[in-house]
Amino acid sequence: MNMNHPIHKVRGFKQTGPHQLRVEFEDGLSRVIDFKPILWGELYEPLLNPDFFSQVRLDPEVHTLVWPNGADFDPATLHGWPEHEAAWRRPVGEPMMLRDEQSK
Repeated sequence: MNMNHPIHKVRGFKQTGPHQLRVEFEDGLSRVIDFKPILWGELYEPLLNPDFFSQVRLDPEVHTLVWPNGADFDPATLHGWPEHEAAWRRPVGEPMMLRDEQSK
């Protein structure tokens, strides 16, 4: 079965808010993404810290956004963000890892 998964590359980005980036793609699309609602779980919660979030870089090999802790996003997911955002949101009742760590 041949699944056509679009290949997109992030060409550039600019931080426009504490957890928000304007992401530019190779096909000319530019999309502003607010990441805050989807920053949950062990890998992504450190990005809630605005100083850590601002350490985002463009990986020249895989052409996507990456953070020092290894957090990243598939460029095709970022390109089609309106269709994917809901799936990334924290499920109701899912505990926040940082909150759990702070309460110990």
